[in-house]
Amino acid sequence: MMKIMLTIEIALTICAAFYVMRYNLHMFQLNGYKNQEHVSWMKKNMRKQSLLFAGFLAGLLAGVFPNPVTAAFLYLCTLLTIWYYRLLKRNNTKKKLVCTNRVKRLIMTDTVLSLLAALLLYLAGGIKGLWISCGLVPFIQQFLLMPANTVNSPIEKGVNRHYINDAKRLLRENSRLTVIGITGSYGKTSVKYFLNTLLQSRFNVLMTPASYNTPMGVVKTIRGSLKPTHEIFICEMGARHVGDIKEICDIVHPDHGIITSIGPQHLETFFNIDNIKSTKFELADALPKDGMLFLNGDNAYINDHIKEKGGQYGNTIFYAADYGTDSGPKPGEYPHGYRASDIRLSRLGTEFKVTAPDGETEQFQMRLIGGHNVANVVGAIAVSHKLGIALKDLKVPVRRIQSVEHRMQILDKGPVTIIDDAFNSNPAGSRAAVETLAMFDGVRILITPGMVELGAEEERYNYEFGTYAAACCDYIALVGKKHTEPIRKGVQDSGFSMDRCETVEKLEEALSWAYGIKEQGHKYILLENDLPDNY
Repeated sequence: MMKIMLTIEIALTICAAFYVMRYNLHMFQLNGYKNQEHVSWMKKNMRKQSLLFAGFLAGLLAGVFPNPVTAAFLYLCTLLTIWYYRLLKRNNTKKKLVCTNRVKRLIMTDTVLSLLAALLLYLAGGIKGLWISCGLVPFIQQFLLMPANTVNSPIEKGVNRHYINDAKRLLRENSRLTVIGITGSYGKTSVKYFLNTLLQSRFNVLMTPASYNTPMGVVKTIRGSLKPTHEIFICEMGARHVGDIKEICDIVHPDHGIITSIGPQHLETFFNIDNIKSTKFELADALPKDGMLFLNGDNAYINDHIKEKGGQYGNTIFYAADYGTDSGPKPGEYPHGYRASDIRLSRLGTEFKVTAPDGETEQFQMRLIGGHNVANVVGAIAVSHKLGIALKDLKVPVRRIQSVEHRMQILDKGPVTIIDDAFNSNPAGSRAAVETLAMFDGVRILITPGMVELGAEEERYNYEFGTYAAACCDYIALVGKKHTEPIRKGVQDSGFSMDRCETVEKLEEALSWAYGIKEQGHKYILLENDLPDNY
């Protein structure tokens, strides 16, 4: 009888191990296949996988005391594990696991290591060892991907080196190609899309799609999409560690560069703002002597860095948006810059005037909203103008600019307007978003889970966000009780009526609450950030 029960348990264990491995592989991919980052994630989320400890204990009991009772306990734990990890799979849908060749190789190595562990237990303990392995194999899946990644490291480096060299070859063969690198703590994807829209009116342009901003994402774009007819390649460059931008620059060798912003983002891996500044300016360091460096003059960290470095960066062009505040460069302070002024917001979008370095002005209208979007579009106008497109010829392309999905995207829902800024959030962007919400005449509602990846400063920045939200919103819905506690405290300390602040566990509950608010006027609902699956 025990042999039959063991056979059934082995089948269940294979199923359980697969689901546990799949979930952890998904998280490992979201953590960038970085062992250290995954260890940090595991420490924060240890309780989420505590069921596996019960399964391991059940396997030990079944191995030491093999009888129908201990076998039944192991059955129960294994079935619960299958159910629980299938549930996690259904819930983790924001960014699905991508089954790349690297993922397939990790699965193969993970499987070999799992079988090796089971074999060693069998050789050491016979049938008892097999019972123990039925509890052990699902349990070790949460740890096994890191050694599997280490084992595969030489293979991955070799594969990556081949792809990188092939991408470099393709770039060398297209000698007419102008490469424009874009980086920044935030805004880089938006500027990439805006610039692509403007430059396409004159040039044959290729850009890295979506958020393809890692070395291998850039390489994949070049190898899969670059054609001899392309004249401009817009390359988004992301970073989580010092040296990441330089790594991409060493592949594509940018002719010109744009730094859209610098701010306290990914502090868990950068550790401090100085590392972020030096990493973003790795793009500036990589430019040739005649390369143009476009900088967001509204960003204090960029301005400070330029003042610290003096005249290190020669061909520098600033762009900025003038809201009548003290932020950003003043007229004449950066004579070679582009500036937006006379900015007016409506439900149809934004109107503004752009002044070029030579004093030429032009009036523009776009469907986007938000002060940071004005600055981002002015940056795209500056690059396009410097590459030979007249300001007047950019008016129609600017009107064609579409909202980038989940980045201050306006969604008209009849009596409700959704402002979808859910892609990512940071201290500067979240403040700009709620201040934009405050400009609308109606019932202004914020829905947010707060900000992450801010290291030791995370609580402070979320508290400050609460104070900004209290000053700009009529109603506030916080998604996730534990993580949003600093925001709630900031809201409360600002004197906001807590009858108008609701804390829920899911976005759907927050939307239902917002739609149910009974107050006269058009509703504007801002969705600020949406935490990834590994949070």
